[in-house]
Amino acid sequence: MECGYTVHGPVAVGYSSRIRTDTKGVMAMAMLMRTDPLTDIERLFHQMVGTTARPAAMPMDAWRGANEFLVQFDLPGVDPASIDITVDRKVLSVRAERKRAEREGVRYVVAERPMGPVSRQVFLSDSLDTDRLDARYDNGVLTLSIPVTEKAKPRKFEVAAA
Repeated sequence: MECGYTVHGPVAVGYSSRIRTDTKGVMAMAMLMRTDPLTDIERLFHQMVGTTARPAAMPMDAWRGANEFLVQFDLPGVDPASIDITVDRKVLSVRAERKRAEREGVRYVVAERPMGPVSRQVFLSDSLDTDRLDARYDNGVLTLSIPVTEKAKPRKFEVAAA
């Protein structure tokens, strides 16, 4: 630095540093975060919609019926063989990959459809029987049906008269 003082310590990306003098004349370093509202809005937009290099998370609908919990994921253009579904300690993970068809001698003019891997995790309740999970893929929609355990189903109790 030009003032002759050396500043030690890590410098974080996205931060600027300034040297200031406190009331005793001692040099101190202040870390100030730079913010640009347009950059933040653009980053949020790309997280929701995705980009070609980093597709957005797969959209999902979930609901509970009387005897099962249903989850649907939009996975258009995905080969069903590339879909990987796992449940580990009540965490449901769905991974899939959408690949562009290899065409010899073809040069794309426009390639906007998102390609690459996508994944989603859902935390499941203990009231679901994940050992009996059923998965079906039809018209670009992955539907998972997870039965509700008997203990979690509504029960009716009779009241005995005294």
